[in-house]
Amino acid sequence: MHMVSICTRWPYVGWCRERGGAVKIVQTHLPGCVVIEPAVHGDKRGFFFEAWNAERFAQHGLPSSFVQSNVSSSARGVLRGLHYQWPRPQGKLVSVLEGEVYDVAVDIRRGSPTFGQWAGVILSADNKKQLWIPEGFAHGFAVLSEQAIFSYLCTEVYLKDFDAGVRWNDADIAIDWPISAPALSGKDEVAPFLKDVAEDRLPVYLP
Repeated sequence: MHMVSICTRWPYVGWCRERGGAVKIVQTHLPGCVVIEPAVHGDKRGFFFEAWNAERFAQHGLPSSFVQSNVSSSARGVLRGLHYQWPRPQGKLVSVLEGEVYDVAVDIRRGSPTFGQWAGVILSADNKKQLWIPEGFAHGFAVLSEQAIFSYLCTEVYLKDFDAGVRWNDADIAIDWPISAPALSGKDEVAPFLKDVAEDRLPVYLP
């Protein structure tokens, strides 16, 4: 099961405007997984944009609070993923502070109509897009620039005992990664294929 998504073909959800700002929400084909395009205000001095606003996000059903913030730095060719946490799943609002990555979300919720399907989008410091990855999805990214600094806002704290993963090149998911021989961690190299993950180690779909 697989699915390729091109951002320009995703359904447009709308703009939310208030207090001098705006945010554009673009729905991927995976329900609940959305690309967020903030309004950027710039001049010769630089730029400013609002990366998160609880009230504005809540209007689109997005999280109004986070409990953990993470930042990672990775070199060109590094691939991190596919990671998830179960139980105590994490929703993640991700973005790039420096450089460029190809970011991927995979629906791994048992019983989901889109189980095993994925959505991918380029996130960069230049385009300033964010991706909201709901709880119950696996997440990964591949670095396309010389260096990338990656930001995660999480709805649940990291819990080592519940940390889990799926193999980055699982043929049944068939992600169209832009790199073929990534640099991986030892853990990611040996992560199980989705079909081999025990049912009780997978998130559950709740309609």
